[in-house]
Amino acid sequence: MTTLHYTPTSPEVGVYLFIGDRGLVSSSLAGSSSVPTGPVEVFNEGKIDIVSTWEKVGDKRVQYVLAHLAKERSRNMGFVRSDLVHEIVGAQTPKEDDVKITLVLESGEQVFPAAWYVVFYAWNVNENVGKNVNRITFGIDALSSAVARAFPLYSRKSSVAKLKPRNVYVDFTVPGGVDEATYKGLNVVTNAIRTAARLVDTPCGDLNVTTYVSEIRSLVSPFPSVTTTVISGEELQQKGLNGVYSVGKAAVNPPALVILTHTPKTAIIAARPVFVGKGIVYDTGGLSLKSGPGMVGMKEDMAGSAACLGAFLTAVELGHEGVFSVVLCLAENAIGSNAQRPDDIIPMLSGKTVEVNNTDAEGRLVLGDGVAYATKYLDPTHVVDIATLTGAQLITTGKKHAGVLSRNADFEKIVLDAGQKTGDWCFPLLYAPEILKKEFDSKIADMRNSVADRMNAQSSCAGHFIEEHLAAEWQGRWAHVDMAGPSAKDQRSTGFGVALLVGILDEIKKN
Repeated sequence: MTTLHYTPTSPEVGVYLFIGDRGLVSSSLAGSSSVPTGPVEVFNEGKIDIVSTWEKVGDKRVQYVLAHLAKERSRNMGFVRSDLVHEIVGAQTPKEDDVKITLVLESGEQVFPAAWYVVFYAWNVNENVGKNVNRITFGIDALSSAVARAFPLYSRKSSVAKLKPRNVYVDFTVPGGVDEATYKGLNVVTNAIRTAARLVDTPCGDLNVTTYVSEIRSLVSPFPSVTTTVISGEELQQKGLNGVYSVGKAAVNPPALVILTHTPKTAIIAARPVFVGKGIVYDTGGLSLKSGPGMVGMKEDMAGSAACLGAFLTAVELGHEGVFSVVLCLAENAIGSNAQRPDDIIPMLSGKTVEVNNTDAEGRLVLGDGVAYATKYLDPTHVVDIATLTGAQLITTGKKHAGVLSRNADFEKIVLDAGQKTGDWCFPLLYAPEILKKEFDSKIADMRNSVADRMNAQSSCAGHFIEEHLAAEWQGRWAHVDMAGPSAKDQRSTGFGVALLVGILDEIKKN
């Protein structure tokens, strides 16, 4: 088990890893008595991007690693190459021994990319913090997220169970320094990212809908500002949540809609955002059965709900001064005698009917109910739904950038900006409901749940399907995030979406 600490101080460790632009790292270590001069000189020559050496310190062997972080990046790659940091940390840190990672940066813009600085004056750590702002500003560090992703929490390997607990300390070298409040905030955010990734990595045999609901209750239990509502099983049908119910009704563990609401004692922030997450704990495809290889990894189909939960935990712990809710749409898309069938008609909470022509297009059904519930009952100013929704997203925006669909250009920009600043990168999807809604035409219902033409902007179509279930009278801002690609890498969850959603909270507050 690895414990991460974002802190300017640390005890002596077995491995010291410095990451940054070659010149910055070399200059920061010039004259340092704590790092051997030999590897610094070799690194500064520029012929090798990673220099590693071992030195005898007392009765221990200590490893020093210097890694060059490329500064070049195009306009869709954020403020810093956080993806490279993830790769460097993963490759250069051993499975055992304590480690100190120092990120050497050229500007505060890279350390505090969500707001250029982090203000968490809920802690009252520094009486001067926050004097120039009127609200709590949530900041996310893209590099901190990248480091966190390199140390996943979940493993059932017998070899890992035998490893001793170890600590990884992370600090920054940056002009102006980093204050204590910032380090505290980064610890909260990265813990949430690792928690979300742990949930996604956990197989359905251990994390079914019932155990997931129990885990959610446990995670929010320390916070008196949080109310939890769970609608499950037959009650879903009774309340008109037939999208969620139909997808999960064949599973041993009944489907559920979980609503978490944070209500501070004094709500200073007027915006009332709601995040809606897809939580398919396992997706067989239903009667429209996936292939064997296509089914592997479908425990990850609840990553959207985990992202919402992680963002919620972060905001609550950091004292978000506004009403804020998440709606988690949980189900197992299983096969059984009671499974929904192609040709079934589902009356959705929105009042619209859906003809099922593909039971493997189930995520949009649960999210349709989720956004309908949010806009009917939670009085939101902003709604973001987030999901591992379509394989087509990987073709449309790639494996590292989520796709974003929004009917509001200003809100689309907010989401894209949050992605740039947090390292959870995004790129727009085509918004054209006038032509794309026709893909769902049905002769006997208001719509079908899967497109007629798979070559016609599938990811956009899926988002438009969800959009159709927003309450007709609701006039707020809405965005859909398809994170199928960046949600996982090398059979591991990335915790993608937690940082993005917290960044969106900050952008909403500022706008």
